Amino acid sequence: MITRYLPSVKSSFLTSIVTLIITIVAFSQLSVSYIQSAYSANTATTSSSSSCITYSPIARVITITCGSATLTDIYNHFHNNNILSKQSPTGIWLLDAKIVIAKGATLRIDSTDTKWLKISSPEGTSGSMTSVVPNNIDVHGTLKIDSVKLTSWDPMTNNYAITNGTRHDQGVGRSDATISGAPRPYITVEKDATGTADITNSEIAYIGYEKGSFSGTGTAGLNYYGGGGSTLVGNNIHDLYFGFYSSGVGGIVIENNQVHHNTIYGLDPHTGTHDMIIRKNIIHDNGQFSIICSLNCNNITIENNVVYHDGNKNTGAGIMFSRNMVNSVARNNIVHDEASGISISESHSNQISNNTISNSGSGITVKNSTNNVINANTIINSIKGIDTSNAGGAGNSIYNNHFINTPSSSTSSSSSQSSNIVSPTNNQAHGTSKHHTSHSLSGHKVKPGLLSISPTFS
Repeated sequence: MITRYLPSVKSSFLTSIVTLIITIVAFSQLSVSYIQSAYSANTATTSSSSSCITYSPIARVITITCGSATLTDIYNHFHNNNILSKQSPTGIWLLDAKIVIAKGATLRIDSTDTKWLKISSPEGTSGSMTSVVPNNIDVHGTLKIDSVKLTSWDPMTNNYAITNGTRHDQGVGRSDATISGAPRPYITVEKDATGTADITNSEIAYIGYEKGSFSGTGTAGLNYYGGGGSTLVGNNIHDLYFGFYSSGVGGIVIENNQVHHNTIYGLDPHTGTHDMIIRKNIIHDNGQFSIICSLNCNNITIENNVVYHDGNKNTGAGIMFSRNMVNSVARNNIVHDEASGISISESHSNQISNNTISNSGSGITVKNSTNNVINANTIINSIKGIDTSNAGGAGNSIYNNHFINTPSSSTSSSSSQSSNIVSPTNNQAHGTSKHHTSHSLSGHKVKPGLLSISPTFS
């Protein structure tokens, strides 16, 4: 009898052993999974393994590696109002983190889910925390901003962050005097960006700040070190530290924007910027210059812009060619109420033509510059016409310009005149204001009386 039931006992025993082993293995796997999950929650990066949106709580950095992502994608992934909160169902967001867009990735901030992106800047009312790296958008991939408002936001005051610092030129041979600003958000397109950073039909305001001795490393506001081929079209860009800054990048088009009330410059294409088009913009009331291209810029086209009220009557300039800007053009621009309408300094082989400049200190100033063509400009109601008196340079061709209630080139010294090609008979101190009215004002409100001039000619 015993031998009859032995095989079944053995079988039952083996089954129990197998079941125990399976249970132990399953428990072990569950334990490992739990430990890994617990560990992941306390390390620098928290995300699901398959996600293309990650977050580092220590650095407060959201990293996007998706082919395309939106603010809604970020919100739905984390559901953490301390990172990104939706303040209104109409699409008002408050971002309290940095965003890094990785190579090959794209972030879209547009009207499909966004009306206003506020980027938190809790230090924005005090200059005491200049070492803090503020929230920002760092672009190594592609950024698309369309039909939205993007600003800083100080949750402590429930208003824009406004303390951005400043700098002052102390003269030749002396470094600028700077007053550091409280850190404010900014957007930087890095040299290695694999795509463009296009901003269209949007309002960009109250971002960027003076970092002090390290300023110029990407904190100015809109900073393009890469992103060749980007477009900035149809925007209202105001109250930034610099409205726009670029370095070593080409192919950018800046068109049909209003750029105003920025602390230092409106548009500042800088070191090695090339093949850029700046056209049909209204640029005014910036701290020093509306447009300044400085340090080895080349092939820049500045046309059909309206420029006025920058800096003050002693220091401001509308359009500035500076420090070896070459092979570039400023044409068909309307410039008024500037210390200098158009200034050419240490720049060569450019063309300045068919511009209308009025109510300024100097219409056009030329200093230490060579082989520029300055022709067919109209200068109205200004203290000086074309000023080459201060080492104007050599080989500049100055002809067929028109002056109304303005001295022609009487400010030029004999030494500078002899080194430039000036045709006095073609630089007429007579004519009409007809040329001035030939430019499109693009909605710009001209001061009353500016177009109805009845000059007395000498």
